Amino acid sequence: MIDNKKKGGLGRGLSALLTDDKVSAEKEIGKSAVAANQAGVVLYVPLANIEVNPFQPRSTFEEESLQELSESIKIHGVIQPITVRKIEGNKYQLIAGERRLRASKLAAKAEIPAYVRAASDQESIEIALIENIQREDLNPLEIAINYKRLMDECDLTQDKLAERLSKNRSTVTNFIRLLKLPPDIQAALRDNRISMGHAKALLAIDHLPTLLSAFKETVAKGLSVRQTEELVRSVNDTTIKPPSTEKAANIRASENDIFLRKITDKISSTLGTRVSIIRTKEGKGEIAIKFYNDTDLERLVELLTD
Repeated sequence: MIDNKKKGGLGRGLSALLTDDKVSAEKEIGKSAVAANQAGVVLYVPLANIEVNPFQPRSTFEEESLQELSESIKIHGVIQPITVRKIEGNKYQLIAGERRLRASKLAAKAEIPAYVRAASDQESIEIALIENIQREDLNPLEIAINYKRLMDECDLTQDKLAERLSKNRSTVTNFIRLLKLPPDIQAALRDNRISMGHAKALLAIDHLPTLLSAFKETVAKGLSVRQTEELVRSVNDTTIKPPSTEKAANIRASENDIFLRKITDKISSTLGTRVSIIRTKEGKGEIAIKFYNDTDLERLVELLTD
């Protein structure tokens, strides 16, 4: 029930933070070291003396999973120590291991094994974020958010972050790019309605309304990643037949009309499909709304007639 994460190549001695091989050997040393406020040892710290980490990147904890871990702790105890830093008096601040801390409280434990580390605010942020990234249940969007936080809060470039995480720079870049997606698509990625492969394919579309339209078609039809890539290629390769000279002049004029473009984008975003507006010099015009099948047409009719 206890997370055993990979620890290699993460820098700043992170691999030493979460080991459990010292617990039994240092338990007695730890108990006597509480008063001495020693750093670098495993102590048994009263739960009441531990403050939560204000930099904690994880905001939600599955209740069922916490309860299962709590039951395990009742039987076996906490096998992997949490990581804390000394702040003042007998108080400690959690750096990593909030799930184990919460489960210990549920198990009505009075104390918990904790590795005491001397860490600055920035180091505390970095350790908490890296431990969170090591979780196996993170979805791609959560990983991207943690990567971005590491870059922003620890002042790291993508190259430095890739080096710190022992990842290829392209891997880091691909995750960071997910944060450029519109909220609707990010939510679908977070909820596992689309995969990272789908998201990467959709990122090839620059025009927002077209992107949202392709996304909705992908979800509605349950397209595979390969099918989504083909849809994106077809969208990007689509060319419009040249209109008449007079109409072409009107289109060119409308393309330069920023106000009209904003209206087009707003309607497209609202309807979730491609929309084009053609306006003459006299102010007359037409709105063309694209639909992909009968189901999509019915959806648009409902939106427009509600």
